[in-house]
Amino acid sequence: MSHLLLLLSLFLAPAFADGGSQKSTQNLCSNDVSHKRQKRDWIWNQMHIKEEIDTPLPHHVGKITSSVRNSNAKYIIEGEFANTIFKVEETSGDVYAFERLDREKKAEYELTALIIDRTNNRSLERPSKFIIKVYDINDNAPVFVQKVFNGSVPEMSPVGTSVTKVTAVDADDPTVSGHATVTYEVTTGGEYFTIDDSG
Repeated sequence: MSHLLLLLSLFLAPAFADGGSQKSTQNLCSNDVSHKRQKRDWIWNQMHIKEEIDTPLPHHVGKITSSVRNSNAKYIIEGEFANTIFKVEETSGDVYAFERLDREKKAEYELTALIIDRTNNRSLERPSKFIIKVYDINDNAPVFVQKVFNGSVPEMSPVGTSVTKVTAVDADDPTVSGHATVTYEVTTGGEYFTIDDSG
């Protein structure tokens, strides 16, 4: 009987050992999966602001948000005019502009978002670059590219003969409908001359 028990235990031992290794393998796999699920990433609203906003400063630009969950987390921004024109609220990630912006001077700003542990200044997430775009308003009048345009036409020329070409430009954003469109008008001498939209 003791021989029989000994043989039975010898047969069952590898099975139990194999089951244990399978279980440990499953645990490793599940740990690996849970580790992959903890991958973090930056998330934020589209960053844009209108130029020349006529309301009290600062102006809200957008929000940077990381999926990091840490009670000591602190948001920081670096880059063009960070902490001068642009500042971030360190706990919420809200980004504000502290000056009125002019698209004709600068149309976009490149900054970097960081999130650190305020207790030891260690980074909790890889830095990520983002751009703040300044949206155009139609705030520029067209200007002629030169002060005087000279033209001439032979006498008795047929109606419609070209006399000269004038050119004016508008500094507003040409990609925004109507903002940089230039039209021309003859204010004196309209009984003799006309001008079309090409100048």
